[in-house]
Amino acid sequence: MRADPLGRTSVQVGTLGFGAAPIGNLYGPIDDRQAQATLDAAWDMGVRYYDTAPHYGLGLSERRLGDALAHRPRTEFTLSTKVGRLLEPHPAPTGSDLTAGGFAVPDTLIRRPDYSRDGVLRSLEGSLKRLRLDHVDIVYVHDPDDHLDAALGQALPTLIALREQGVIGAVGVGANTVAPLLRVVSEADVDAVMVAGRWTLLDRTARPLLDACAERGVAVVAAAPFNSGLLSRPYPSADATFDYGPASDSALRRARLLAEVAGRHGAELPHAALRFPLRDPGVACVVAGFRTSEEVVSAASWAVTDLTEEAWRDLDTAAARAADVPPS
Repeated sequence: MRADPLGRTSVQVGTLGFGAAPIGNLYGPIDDRQAQATLDAAWDMGVRYYDTAPHYGLGLSERRLGDALAHRPRTEFTLSTKVGRLLEPHPAPTGSDLTAGGFAVPDTLIRRPDYSRDGVLRSLEGSLKRLRLDHVDIVYVHDPDDHLDAALGQALPTLIALREQGVIGAVGVGANTVAPLLRVVSEADVDAVMVAGRWTLLDRTARPLLDACAERGVAVVAAAPFNSGLLSRPYPSADATFDYGPASDSALRRARLLAEVAGRHGAELPHAALRFPLRDPGVACVVAGFRTSEEVVSAASWAVTDLTEEAWRDLDTAAARAADVPPS
């Protein structure tokens, strides 16, 4: 799988990145064996960029990723993690993080927002221990929506200093919403933004962000191309999820319309969803989450196989009018 520099940096990312939230038991548990098999399949398919965060399974994702990559040559893969949520002992654990955090793990730890210099350094130190590494390549400030001043005033300057010292290779910000990323791009010296769910076949609201990044030479990593589940099956089911919650009737109708259009061109909806972000030259990589080996194998094939221009024209037309599809 082709690897290219991330924006103006020397950090390399491939067309497809491995999003490691699912191996942190997002929504439901998987065991260590399944996580290892999924990561092994990704490696075998040529995936060399892996993205994780302390938030994912209260550190479980980082630990599993560290175990799986421990025997891989460090120069042959790129790894990113995130700062902004500091893991600390839970003063009153309930037994499970599933309700509060969305991960099927014991809630012996709690996430505390901390975008200060000390919080960033402590978070990164904890991540390195769990990952069993002496450095990571990219560090994103994670979901700073409600903490933008602290992120701009403390977290990002701390990471930029680490980049200038050669401790990390690239600095970025990741979020599910466009407005905070736009502000960061305009005010900070970042190398990349990771925008989750806002530059997809169904939701294209990140267009202003992509334009701003292109003007400033900032790379875009498009995450959550399946909108957390809705676009991950050939024909979306009634119980599909969208943005980590139940899909609305409107979103379901729009996704089904796109599925029908893709089908007429001999393509599946998830194939079109995975390829869509890569159509923009400013998108360096698409990052998707995987729970099984089969999911990785399919995605790796889709990532390097484009749809026809006719298919994209029809999908673009359908997406433009999808909001006006009447209730069925």
